[in-house]
Amino acid sequence: MSRKRTRPLSDLTPGPVPQAASPAERTRRTGPAGPRVLAGVVTGTVCACLLAAPASAAGTEPVVSRGVTIPAFYNPPAELPATNGALIRTEAMPLGLSIPGLDGRPMPGTATRLMYRSTDSAGQPVAVTGAYIEPSAAWTKPGPRPLVAVASGTMGQGDQCAPSFALQHPLTLNGDTVSVGYEALAIYRILATGAAVVVTDYVGLGATDRVHTYVNRLDQGHALLDAARAARGVPGASVTAASPTGLYGYSQGGGASASAAELQSTYAPDVPLVGTYAGAPPADLTSVMKGIDGSALAGALAWSINGFAQADPDLREVVEANISATGKAALKDASTMCVGDALFGYGFTKSNKWTNDGRSIGDVIAAEPRAKAALDKQRIGRLEPTGPVRVATGVQDDIVPHDQARQLAVDWCRKGGDVTYEPIRLPNLGDKILTNHLVPLLTDQGDAISWLTDRLSGKPTTSNCWTMPLQP
Repeated sequence: MSRKRTRPLSDLTPGPVPQAASPAERTRRTGPAGPRVLAGVVTGTVCACLLAAPASAAGTEPVVSRGVTIPAFYNPPAELPATNGALIRTEAMPLGLSIPGLDGRPMPGTATRLMYRSTDSAGQPVAVTGAYIEPSAAWTKPGPRPLVAVASGTMGQGDQCAPSFALQHPLTLNGDTVSVGYEALAIYRILATGAAVVVTDYVGLGATDRVHTYVNRLDQGHALLDAARAARGVPGASVTAASPTGLYGYSQGGGASASAAELQSTYAPDVPLVGTYAGAPPADLTSVMKGIDGSALAGALAWSINGFAQADPDLREVVEANISATGKAALKDASTMCVGDALFGYGFTKSNKWTNDGRSIGDVIAAEPRAKAALDKQRIGRLEPTGPVRVATGVQDDIVPHDQARQLAVDWCRKGGDVTYEPIRLPNLGDKILTNHLVPLLTDQGDAISWLTDRLSGKPTTSNCWTMPLQP
């Protein structure tokens, strides 16, 4: 099994977009006990071997990530379509959790795996994977069947963690990796309303040509909007260009849906967006990095650094200069991890163990104007969102801090947005152990889906921006 080809940072100065490695060269792991290979870190040097790569070789050999064989479907072709949202390929996809309905159709629906074109944060074309689910339930509310584009919460950075892969394999547990398809609950509840669902895998998660650009504002927003476009072209899909479209996401997904709502008017005005749910959105990454540093989800800090080091030359140089050999090894290891792996491998790790001088990664970035500017470009809340938005945040959330999510609602209100702000009041359920972040996902889910369903059926909503001074 070949190792993934990588190049040192010095070979990656701005210039022509490099040709991507073949799938065999991109193998994520050499064997059960072999070294994990990262597109972001190699032999102690942070790199971006596929920086802004528009396509990969059109090979058919599957990639192996932590002992999981990634189907060849996820290998992007050498040439991509010219239009954002254009389908590259599709195939039938069995749902891991499905039962036969009384009419013989599977419940909750029929799934199709997708690969479609999007545009990354460097303005280059990129192949993105995902899944479309045609619901078995009828849409009984006014208007045509609507579409909900779902942005998954954090799944990890290894290709085996892709949301579409998790829909087929709800639990991946092989001794090398742990992945749980927890978003199936929200997806199936949306399907039960009669709305169709399309799920994006984001840039580089699933698709094997690059590392996943975790919490990258433009990559995520573009991928979600282009998933909505791609859904219209799926063979047998009942949704059309006229189908009312909603966006749904929590945590990483909340940031993606929030970003997409801001970008829709200029990037995808053809998507008829009627409502957006953004739960626990990481709108200010400087604040969020402090929240996850030393927490149970400390591995997510490595994922964000890996993604931004690949996509942003300024931040990459800062990382190379300040991350220690121990830190580079951790970044390399984390690049193929799912959430379960990160919890076991790096839970409660403090990032000052990864730097040359013992400062936290947050402090390193704060002291470097170029790196600080790179993160500042990821700020959500500077543009008015399209259509009604519902921002929900747990008041005790210490992973994706409550204050910065509330600030997003304030920023949107000040820009004239139609904002429904929902602070989820729960007691402190444990510091930095994820409970304050995850429990609101479950307690608010029913209300979030009901709110979005009302928007899809044409019911009006009234902003509660006027209550913000009274809300926690």
